[in-house]
Amino acid sequence: MVALHEDTLDEALDRTFAALAHPARRAILGRLSRGEVASVTALAEPFDMSLVAVSRHVRVLEEAGLITRRKDGRARQCRFEPAAFDEAKDWIETHQRYWSAQLDALARYFKDAE
Repeated sequence: MVALHEDTLDEALDRTFAALAHPARRAILGRLSRGEVASVTALAEPFDMSLVAVSRHVRVLEEAGLITRRKDGRARQCRFEPAAFDEAKDWIETHQRYWSAQLDALARYFKDAE
């Protein structure tokens, strides 16, 4: 049972980090993370790419759970979902603690060797 949970967690982390890998998606998230709710058309305005390309980026973000879209009339409004970052944040913090401890031990080793 633990393996199933870990596999699911790994898949979620893979989707999150893959979604964050593209600068356009990070820019979209940055805009939405300031509390703005925007249509795909509004999100596409600052980019030199087609609306279809921006829609694909938005879909990747949505599939990763980083944003949600809801229909508002004819437009789909996008909203940032900060809770989706919790697992990625936990993963990063765990690895940061590990490497900080390793680097601290290395610094002590060199200090003791003096």
